[in-house]
Amino acid sequence: MAKSTEKKKTQLKSPSPAKARAAAKSRLVVVSNRVPDIKDGRVQAGGLAVALEEALQQDGGLWFGWSGKVGNNHPTEPEITKVGPITYVTLDLMRKDYNEYYNGFANRVLWPLFHYRLDLTNFQREHFTRYLQVNDMFATRLSQHLKPSDRIWVHDYHLIPLGECLRRRGAKQTMGIFLHTPFPALEVMASLPTHRALMTALCAYDLIGFQTENDRRAFADYVVHEAGGKVSKTGRVEVLGRKLRIGVFPVGITPGHFEGPIAAPKEIAWGRKLKERYGDKAWLIGVDRLDYSKGISQRLRAFERLLERYPGYRGEVTFFQITPPSRGEVAEYKQLRAHLAAEAGHINGRFADIDWVPINYINKSYSRDRLALFYRASRVGLVTPLRDGMNLVAKEFVAAQNPSDPGVLVLSRFAGAARELNAALIVNPFDTDDVAEAIAQGLEMPLEERRRRREAMMEVIRRNDLVAWRMGYLAALAAAGKRR
Repeated sequence: MAKSTEKKKTQLKSPSPAKARAAAKSRLVVVSNRVPDIKDGRVQAGGLAVALEEALQQDGGLWFGWSGKVGNNHPTEPEITKVGPITYVTLDLMRKDYNEYYNGFANRVLWPLFHYRLDLTNFQREHFTRYLQVNDMFATRLSQHLKPSDRIWVHDYHLIPLGECLRRRGAKQTMGIFLHTPFPALEVMASLPTHRALMTALCAYDLIGFQTENDRRAFADYVVHEAGGKVSKTGRVEVLGRKLRIGVFPVGITPGHFEGPIAAPKEIAWGRKLKERYGDKAWLIGVDRLDYSKGISQRLRAFERLLERYPGYRGEVTFFQITPPSRGEVAEYKQLRAHLAAEAGHINGRFADIDWVPINYINKSYSRDRLALFYRASRVGLVTPLRDGMNLVAKEFVAAQNPSDPGVLVLSRFAGAARELNAALIVNPFDTDDVAEAIAQGLEMPLEERRRRREAMMEVIRRNDLVAWRMGYLAALAAAGKRR
């Protein structure tokens, strides 16, 4: 590595400006709605943020986005923090921006729309206007920090218009966006009153990345059948006077974080005590952020159906549903939290006994080590969203299993992960009996079949890990930039 670095320095000293420019590596600029907190020189967030940080570490780079802070005054100057080769540039949001751009359009229109919940969309034109204004403000601030050779990698639905805003300011850099959410079918997207403006903005990027082939196909359908454009088999798109590329890049995990020794001795002792408290009961585990797209209510009803149809599991099976709260200022999430608590209480009241509570419904988050211990101790993992871009919990659960005695993954067909983990028990989360029967099948599955299914899934998880996702996207972004 040291020799390679020295060679590049020599090339940069070449008297030929053209050769020097060709040899210089372009800087990576990551743009996300929220920049993770930095502590002791590292991001304080999950594996995805760490993967992006590692990409920035390689050649030096910039990470730009919202600080997470909300104020009542006019926006202040960006806060700039340099840690090693990475520069973090963060902006605060005004309260009105936060309410209308973030809670208003992003989370009460785009999020439910992209997850096929038209009944929960609450479109207000002034919120769309604010969404565009905040993206324009981000573009203004970001433009001040860009270099001509930068590669810009934008993340998710909050920032769809950012590329177009940058282009209006003359930005000619290679720009790509990756959508972590599902992408809706043509008929769903067309229900958005401003769908044409949103899709026009999206096509300002050189590369659009999707989680699954279904998402890519939904976008292509819109281009061809709504916008009158062309999409080639290789992912070339010509539409609305623009040329770009599209591709599928399924997000992965770092399996080594969940395999082998998965926790410190102190955490292992905690897990052992927890297991002793519940005796020989089989565990079911669900881990989801509080969100209506996760299908938690349907999952609780499926567990209730299991206890109805298979009385032998009463007193023998305990279901842990870990659901940290999120978006507490949005009315739909407040209602959902109350509904789930009531539903779990109803099932417990119906089936609990003096020495057994069927459901442990937990509204708090746990460290990765503790979650890994929960995963490994569970006989069945329930990942049953109604719609999900990928769902990394499915991959984490499989990776954390004891290879000699693994648990079974019950996985919704509407999670992006189902396109890769087809050795799981694939279910329709809207079919209560289907999910209940899959849980029973998982609890009774022979050891050899459990091992075979887990190994098949691990092959995919290891091959499509987080590094492969990052490298694959960045390689495609570089290629798209050269074609442009």
